[in-house]
Amino acid sequence: MWRGASTTMAERSNGPCTMRLLYFVTIWLTFIHCTCGIPWTQEKLHHRALTLTQDEVQTALSHTDLEQMWQRDLRPLLVTRYPGSAGSLAVQEHIKTALSSLGAGWEVTEDKFMSETPYGQLPFTNIIATLNPSAKRRLVLACHYDSKYYPPQWHGIEFQGATDSAVPCAMILELVRALDNELTAQKSSSPDLTLQLIFFDGEEALFQWTSTDSLYGSRHLAQKMESTPHPAGATDTNQLHGIDLFMLLDLIGAPSPRFGNQSPSTQHWLTRLQNIEKRLHSMNELDDHQNIVEYFWPGRPVSNIQDDHVPFQDRGVRILHLIPYPFPSVWHTFDDNEDHLDRSTIQNLNKILQVFVLEYLNIRPTVTSTPQNAP
Repeated sequence: MWRGASTTMAERSNGPCTMRLLYFVTIWLTFIHCTCGIPWTQEKLHHRALTLTQDEVQTALSHTDLEQMWQRDLRPLLVTRYPGSAGSLAVQEHIKTALSSLGAGWEVTEDKFMSETPYGQLPFTNIIATLNPSAKRRLVLACHYDSKYYPPQWHGIEFQGATDSAVPCAMILELVRALDNELTAQKSSSPDLTLQLIFFDGEEALFQWTSTDSLYGSRHLAQKMESTPHPAGATDTNQLHGIDLFMLLDLIGAPSPRFGNQSPSTQHWLTRLQNIEKRLHSMNELDDHQNIVEYFWPGRPVSNIQDDHVPFQDRGVRILHLIPYPFPSVWHTFDDNEDHLDRSTIQNLNKILQVFVLEYLNIRPTVTSTPQNAP
């Protein structure tokens, strides 16, 4: 009787505990279910980048080489290259050849179209390179490769458009070349997130900037991507839904650029670029970099600037527009050439962007340890 009574009391005393335990387990499972049940199109809003160690940063940056970039990629781009010109065709071939030479195996496609301009119908070609086309989500790095058109009376004077926008194109090519091994590994280890590159044609107005005489390539591609199902076979999502963050580089290469904040929704990513700048400064990785912050100013608002991001922004894509303000003093002048570029600035921004891409894509470079007695 005593044993039976004591057993009954134990059962009664454990009952509330059991119920409380079941309640908390149910709440926990519900939380896990809700977190994991986020639609893939909303995962970009919850994305967390990793932070590389100093050893990992040094390993990653050991592969970037400004002088090689200058000779291999920048100088071939410093030609007159307005849409339909011989220089434009040469630059297109250079970009495609550079990407096809990499080990990561980029899928390179072209978006070719004809458009009416103040000078009649002209051909345009956007170049899109995707590291892993089957991935749902993409970090996009974009720039325009065309140069401003000047009428025939200026012929014979080479307009190089160095900051506008040969340098950004060369920086992107250098980034994927320097990080080729890391991107090759990421392609198979992270099937849901990838890197995409877009080289726009026809950013510049051919006569005078209007809604129809400007942004030819980006207007065409944004509309095309909006009408293209993604993933393949989808009925309610398109390629624009797959863009986590659209990073547009423009007017880069002059000394002392200042990148302010144009979009509150992506201000935290601009803050991250500033934090990377601070970290690299403290590691003495930046050349001729006097202050801990020189380039990235997330607390400095900048009015929206018309550029290739606009057709994407108007369709709800999150934008990080890396364009200095004020613009370089050489903007749209014949002094926008190689002689007026600042090598230290370009190299420093190369390094900062390379770390940003690795951390956004959650890639950790493999650090090889050196024996203590090694010379």
